[in-house]
Amino acid sequence: MNAAGRLLHMVPELMLLGFATWTLALLVGTIGIYRWGRILTRRQRIGDFRADAREGAAWYQRATRAHANCIENLPVFVVIVFVLRAAGVVGPEIDALCMVVLVARICQSMVHVAFVQTDRIVSIRFSCYSLQAVSFFALIVLAVMR
Repeated sequence: MNAAGRLLHMVPELMLLGFATWTLALLVGTIGIYRWGRILTRRQRIGDFRADAREGAAWYQRATRAHANCIENLPVFVVIVFVLRAAGVVGPEIDALCMVVLVARICQSMVHVAFVQTDRIVSIRFSCYSLQAVSFFALIVLAVMR
């Protein structure tokens, strides 16, 4: 089997890798840039950023929370993909649900960081999370049923 064929059989793993990559990109592209920008311009010291303090611009606070959301959900996705593979559960529905998880996670994070959190925006963000949760449960059911 060629490389493209192997990749087609690794959709859950690729979506999991995408989720991890998104988690890191979100960290570096928002929190990292904000903090290092402030440190390098001497507006703050490296030790000024406390995990238990609400500080910084509103988008930065949202980015911090969006990154934490990714960290909270990544292990769930890891376990689900592990069980699917260990049980030999494969199929187009598995691939599609894993793709939904990643796309919905990216959309949720972008909506969280980019927009002031009005009721409408929070509803959109919650809809993105709901897609992930439903996909997680569907994947669990498929793993158990097969």
